[in-house]
Amino acid sequence: MKKLIDTIKNIFKIEELRKRIVYTMLLLLVYRLGSYVVLPGIDPTQLANLQSQASEGLLGLLNMFSGGAFGNASIFALGVMPYISASIVIQLLGIMIPYFQRLQREGESGRRKMNQWTRYLTIAILALQGPAYMANLHVQLPETAFLFSGFTFNIFATIVLIGGTMFIMWLGERITDRGLGNGISLIIMVGIVARMPFALLAEGTSRINQTAGGGILMLIVELIVLFFVFVATIALVQGTRKIPVQYAKRIVGNKQYGGVRQYIPLKINAAGVMPIIFAQALMMFPLIFSGFDATRGVVSALTNPMGVWYNLIFGLMVVAFTYFYTAVTVNPSMMAEDMKKNGGFIPGIKPGKKTTEYLDAIMSRITLPGSIFLALVAIMPAFASMLGVNNQFAQFYGGTSLLILVGVVLDTLQQIESHLLMRHYDGLMKTGRLKGRSAM
Repeated sequence: MKKLIDTIKNIFKIEELRKRIVYTMLLLLVYRLGSYVVLPGIDPTQLANLQSQASEGLLGLLNMFSGGAFGNASIFALGVMPYISASIVIQLLGIMIPYFQRLQREGESGRRKMNQWTRYLTIAILALQGPAYMANLHVQLPETAFLFSGFTFNIFATIVLIGGTMFIMWLGERITDRGLGNGISLIIMVGIVARMPFALLAEGTSRINQTAGGGILMLIVELIVLFFVFVATIALVQGTRKIPVQYAKRIVGNKQYGGVRQYIPLKINAAGVMPIIFAQALMMFPLIFSGFDATRGVVSALTNPMGVWYNLIFGLMVVAFTYFYTAVTVNPSMMAEDMKKNGGFIPGIKPGKKTTEYLDAIMSRITLPGSIFLALVAIMPAFASMLGVNNQFAQFYGGTSLLILVGVVLDTLQQIESHLLMRHYDGLMKTGRLKGRSAM
């Protein structure tokens, strides 16, 4: 405990790190305050029905990612998901379209152009989602909840929603540039964490009041299980397979270069949270056919997050997308080529094609258990709900929310660790388990 307190003191001794932390906290506070600002023209006292709708199903997930802004009819109701969707599309275009491939190879200037295209696409997505959200408000809320009505009000509200999401994007970029960690990821994480106390309170109340059964003992068991789920998820995120690489010796003048053994860390879950996001986006597709009587039963089965068919298809899609996204992001041919240029080779494997085949085979083998475990994490909330856990609290037992929480926290801790070690302070963890810290 004393070492932890000393480490926290060291964090605030570093002026740059202290300023970054305070700056980040202030901008996140602005985001949280904005999530409670209701759209102009809507009576905030009549949002009970909307909040009830946003507490379950797929809309419950959207409400969680927006930190409750979706159910509050807030100016930030659409959150950052349109930006995430646009980023995914731009990444896929970078694989298929030569123009975007060239931008990816142009370094910083290319990255700025890609970001600009992402913003344009985000506005296009918002222009579709804004009117859809307003149409949902008119269905869920009574007419007395709207102080104004008509086409002009809907256009005005849509513009406000678009401006709210663009402002969140601006906050995220400022946090990334002048704060600590990835801004967009931190905003999503804060929105998720903001829902945890309410979910835990609801679960505790139901257990203590015996409405869910089990009492306080069952609540303690749930918290212990949740702890081990977090531990297993951290192991998934941090797990790597180290491939040894030997570099040939080179004599330049009186100095010797190379001749050392290093390792290529291949991640068990190289795709991160993206397969779950892809799968969830496709699982919303059947909602398009919900208005037809002939398909209503099938749509109901495929859009019920607690149903067998939903979770079976969802899990299989997560496995498939894990392989797909890993194949997109990890390029064994490029790795083998770079290794060959730098005079490196894997012991026992010929450079070139044989190295590519070896790396590809290793990635296929380690991706299989990683994809299966990721699929289990994705459907874990359904199992938790089946065992009597409150739907809101069950979302923290797996899925996108759990992976985002773990990934963002680890990434932020790594940045703090690097600031401490760079100034010769002890890091956050003595054992050096965080990635990027050299073994002592």
